[in-house]
Amino acid sequence: MIRRLFVTAALALAPLLAGPPLTTIQDVLYKADGTRFNGTLTISWTSFQAVDNSSIFTQNTTVKVLNGNLRVALVPNTTATPPTLYTVTYNSEGFVQFQESWSVPSSLTPLHVRDVRTAPASSSGGSDLTDTGTTIAESSVIGLVADLGARPLEAPGFAPGHVATINASGQVDSVVGNPSDCVYVNGASGPCGNGGGAAYNFVDGDSPIGAIDGVNAAFTLNGVPSPATSMALYRNGVLQKVGFDYTFSSGAIQFLTASTPQPGDVLLASYRTSGGDSTAYPAPQVLCSGSGVAVSLSNLTMLAACAVPAGLLAPGDRLEVRVDYAHVGSAGAAAIAVVWGGTTVLGVNAAAAETMLTGRVDGSILATGAQVGAQSWGGSTSLASGLVSAPDSYSAGLTLTFLGSVAASADAIALQHYSVVRVP
Repeated sequence: MIRRLFVTAALALAPLLAGPPLTTIQDVLYKADGTRFNGTLTISWTSFQAVDNSSIFTQNTTVKVLNGNLRVALVPNTTATPPTLYTVTYNSEGFVQFQESWSVPSSLTPLHVRDVRTAPASSSGGSDLTDTGTTIAESSVIGLVADLGARPLEAPGFAPGHVATINASGQVDSVVGNPSDCVYVNGASGPCGNGGGAAYNFVDGDSPIGAIDGVNAAFTLNGVPSPATSMALYRNGVLQKVGFDYTFSSGAIQFLTASTPQPGDVLLASYRTSGGDSTAYPAPQVLCSGSGVAVSLSNLTMLAACAVPAGLLAPGDRLEVRVDYAHVGSAGAAAIAVVWGGTTVLGVNAAAAETMLTGRVDGSILATGAQVGAQSWGGSTSLASGLVSAPDSYSAGLTLTFLGSVAASADAIALQHYSVVRVP
């Protein structure tokens, strides 16, 4: 009876003591020159659960290959949880030859290396071992078919070198349009700044239409701001406040009495327009600006100069020049001048008591030469204006010179600031 019980218990424990099922990989490995491979295979793996629920922990093992003969038994990992591969490193002649991955299925008969290899061997040491890999079906790679099905597919209109967009079917398509078009977020294309439903054009440096004479307070923009709140109006570079300095409706500007533009003022506006409004204006360009020197000489002396490069000016352009002087002392009179090339376009003689002088010069560039208007005044010097024709050629460049003098050596005349702006 005791013997019978012992036999029964042993038969019950046998499956538990037998361990997980194994698959044998047996092969003869050759090198490309026909000689047999000699070395070791280091096989490593990460933890997984075998098909019989056996827990296989992360580890590695080394298998010797003598005269090309390989034989090793491994737990099948094609049904492992989580999915895993064996990493096999071939070592020979003292260094690593190459590395590959194995996917071992369950098998009662020995398998060759080509039956378990999942990818072509990658060489790191110049091995000439013959590649005996086989093609692996996509369905044999866990998750591959599902991943391939989830990727975006090429649409019939897909074209290399074009901007890509995702069409309504979820496919990768190509945007169709002209090379200069812009692409909208919905994948459509069209002229930049126009279309797409909410596009705007940007207008910078718009000079409102109207006489700047100290009396006129009504001006009109060349475009219609959209939205109206996008409009920014500047007077002599100072931002004006709507409702405080002016009122605004559509493209019409009405200055309040206290803010009425005075002779020599510069008005510029920046705003957006609706996508259908193609109005656009080039921005003014500051060619020169800065301060000059001070002198105590009785003859007109250069305090600063602005050299306009050749080829910059063209018929239809305009130069706007601003100068501000300070007369220090009251022993004698002071004088200032602005010379356009070789033509004096502004000249002021001020009394000894004058402390400040300013001038404005506007030159219209013609086919040859320019028509130049000027205004000047001071703290106590009355407004004076003039208009001259300046025949000076600008094709090779043009120099504007700012001069000053004082009658008494105890005084000084200083160029506080000057600027030259080109308006296309």
